[in-house]
Amino acid sequence: MWYLCVFYHRLLDYRRPEVQSLAELFGGPVAGDAVEWRMPENHHEDSPFHLVRLPGDERLAAQIANRSLLVKGIFELWGQGATYDELEKAIREYPDERKLPYLTPESSFKIVVDSFGKVISFEEQNEIIKGFTYIPFEGRVNLKKPEHKFFVLETDDYGSQNGLPPVVQKTVFFGREVGAADRHLLPTYQLKSRKYIGPTAMDCEMAFLMANQGLARPGKLVYDPFVGTGSILVAAAHFGAMTMGADIDIRVVRDGRGPDCNIWSNFEQYKLPEPLCVLRADNNLPPWRPGLKEIFDAIICDPPYGVRAGGRKSGGRKLLKGIIPPYTVPDEKRENHIPSTAPYSLAECVHDLLHLAARMLVVGGRLVFFYPMLREDDAAGVAKFPEHPCFKLVSSCEQILSLRYSRVLLTMVKVGPYTEEVERMGEERHQEFRENHQKWMEEGNLHTAVFSPAEHDKKPESDRGSKPKYRGKYV
Repeated sequence: MWYLCVFYHRLLDYRRPEVQSLAELFGGPVAGDAVEWRMPENHHEDSPFHLVRLPGDERLAAQIANRSLLVKGIFELWGQGATYDELEKAIREYPDERKLPYLTPESSFKIVVDSFGKVISFEEQNEIIKGFTYIPFEGRVNLKKPEHKFFVLETDDYGSQNGLPPVVQKTVFFGREVGAADRHLLPTYQLKSRKYIGPTAMDCEMAFLMANQGLARPGKLVYDPFVGTGSILVAAAHFGAMTMGADIDIRVVRDGRGPDCNIWSNFEQYKLPEPLCVLRADNNLPPWRPGLKEIFDAIICDPPYGVRAGGRKSGGRKLLKGIIPPYTVPDEKRENHIPSTAPYSLAECVHDLLHLAARMLVVGGRLVFFYPMLREDDAAGVAKFPEHPCFKLVSSCEQILSLRYSRVLLTMVKVGPYTEEVERMGEERHQEFRENHQKWMEEGNLHTAVFSPAEHDKKPESDRGSKPKYRGKYV
C-alpha cells in the first residue's frame, strides 16, 4: 500500500536510498527494487513529504522507520486536503474497515499536531484536535504511551525559509503512525563524547547511514580497510554486525593515545562487541593469502582523498622508483619495524579498493565508500564514478561540502563472481576512467583544485548562482 513518508529536512540525496536499502535488509533482495515513490500534488522533490509504496504488510514499513536515521515517520494516510473541510471529506471517504480497528473502546490513542515551515501555537493545536470529533474515537486518551498515534501534518506557503520553493497551496495530512525513527542514538554516539577520535573521524550520523547502506545486521561481517579511529565499525557493531578493520598507520591501530584511549576503548565505551581483529595492512598490498575470497558481507569505508589526510602505501619513494632493491626485514627487527611509505594517489587507491571488494565480497555483498568530486566538473559523456564489471551501482548520494567540492556516497552491489576475465576487464575500465579524470585524480591535484582560488572570470555572474543552495544539502 501507499504510505506517507515524512523525512527530516537534511541530507536530501540520502533519504530515498536509505529507505530502499532498509527495504532490502528487512524484506529480501527484491524488496528494494519494488519500492515506488511519488510526490504529493504541488510539492517540490526536496520536500520532506513523500508518498512511498512498499511491498508486504506494514511490519516492513515499521521496521524501515524504526531503523532509519532520516525518516521522521511513516504513516497510513487517512486523508489530505488544502483545507480542513477537504481533509474531513477525505477522512470520511477512507474505508471504515481500515479505520475502525484502531478506534475500538479497548485501545488508547493520541493525536499530535506537527508542521513544516510554520509554527503552530499550543492553543491552535488544541483547536485543531477538537475539530476531529467526526472521527469515532471510542478508546481512551493516553499521552505518554498510546497504543495508536495519529498525526496532523501541515505544510504552508513558507517562502524560502527552509530552502525550498514556495508551495502552491497549503496542504494538511492526517494519518496513523506506522513507525518512527529512533534518533536518540545520535546524542549517545556523538563524536564529542567519544574517547578516541581523530581529525578524519566519521560523523556518527553519516557512519550510521553508511552502515544502513551496507545492510549491517547480526550474522554479517563488515570490513573497513581504512579504519582510522573506527567510527564506521562502531556504527556497524551497533546494528549487530561482526567487524574487522585495517589501516596502514601502526600508531592508529596499535597505540592510539595510550592503553585507555584507542579503537578498543571506543567499543568498550558503548559496550559493543569488539572487532574480530584490527590489522596493520596496506590497501595497495593486501595481506590475504592466495585463493582466499568471498568472506565479507560488506566493505564500508572512507578512502583518503588527499584533502584533509593524504593516502599512503608501503614502499618508499626510492624503492618504488627502483633506486634500491626490495628488502627483507631482519628477524630481530620484525616486532617493532615500521616500513617506509610513499604517497598513494586517489586513482590507485580507488582501483585497489574495487579490486579488493571484487575478490573479498560475497556475491550480493555491498561496497559503500565516499568518492570526492569537483562540482563544476560536468563533462558530458564521461563516467562520473569508478566502475567494475563485478559491481552494479545502487545509489549515489551527494553531500555538498563547499561551492566547489562535494563527496558522493557510492553504494555498489556485487553481482557476479571474481574471475581472471573479470580482473582483466576491471583493469581496462580503470585505465579508461583514469585517463578521463587525469587532470585532478593524480597525487596532490585534488587538494590544489579544492583550495586554489576560483577563477570566477570564466563564468558569467548569472551562472555562478544558478544552482539552488538548499540548506539540507549542506548539512
